[in-house]
Amino acid sequence: MATAYGGAEVLEVTDVDVPDPGEGELVVDIRAAAYNPADWKIYGGLWGRDPDALPRLVGLEGAGVVSAVGPGSSFAVGDPVVLYPASGTFAERVLVRESGVVPMPLGVAWDVAAGTLLTGVTAWHALDAVGLGESGPGIAGSGGDELAGAGPGGSQHGADGEHRGEVLLVHGGAGGVGAVVVQLAVLRGARVIATAGASNHEYLRSLGAEPVAYGDGLAERVRAIGGVTAAIDTVGTHEAIDVSVELVADRLRVATVAGLEHGAERGVLLLGHGPGMDAGREIRAAARGPLLELVASGRLQVRVAQVFPLDRVREAHELIVSGHARGKVVLLP
Repeated sequence: MATAYGGAEVLEVTDVDVPDPGEGELVVDIRAAAYNPADWKIYGGLWGRDPDALPRLVGLEGAGVVSAVGPGSSFAVGDPVVLYPASGTFAERVLVRESGVVPMPLGVAWDVAAGTLLTGVTAWHALDAVGLGESGPGIAGSGGDELAGAGPGGSQHGADGEHRGEVLLVHGGAGGVGAVVVQLAVLRGARVIATAGASNHEYLRSLGAEPVAYGDGLAERVRAIGGVTAAIDTVGTHEAIDVSVELVADRLRVATVAGLEHGAERGVLLLGHGPGMDAGREIRAAARGPLLELVASGRLQVRVAQVFPLDRVREAHELIVSGHARGKVVLLP
């Protein structure tokens, strides 16, 4: 729980009563909760400092086991589930809306499941926005079965390779969102060029991308690899947006999830939950099940950097704020 707005010092582990679930609600015993940059930006006051919101529960996603259900629930006690979007997952037990809960597939570890959806749905939405969404007959799973459910916009999940001939530039390809963008784009047949520091280039190659160093001369280095048809910025720098606009002829095929002010100035797509941005709520909600199935089948990797017990949440905060975590940071109650 955050008792004030600030840094690690405002985080306290305390006892809070969890109410019984009403209609459309569940109580879930948390097995793992992912720590995202959005969490500390909320309690750090970067997105507002409403005093009436304090003290506030922390944690936007997690995974666990249903321990109580409201009237008419489609879930049952004992079901393993993944939570997103949720509130207060940094806990042993949490009350959540059923709309923020999806079944957890077999074969997915708790820490991986907890860290899949926030970054995953953001990546899925970004690809859809720049024209690399799914529209074909179906992505086959490891056993050849189509993933259940409808994709963004009501279409079925697209076939592997449906975007062959496309070249996607991903800024921040080794980050949480960027790594999922890279993998999904590769699955869909696109050629992917991704920026990162030299220490992450081998990791990007393992995901199927062609790595390129960011910094002065980026546009020329990308041109030397090949032409670009679309670009997604996950880091928010002026360089990322300016190079994308320079290399991609159609600004409606350039999207940012981080550089919102400069992105608006350059006329690119702004993705997120602020004014003038495309929140993509239906697209993101529909992507949750398919993303987890891709993880379960081994076709989508979610890298976990470090796991902390809940009572070391302040240490986890420091790692998240440092920006040096290579993968998801996860809390275990």
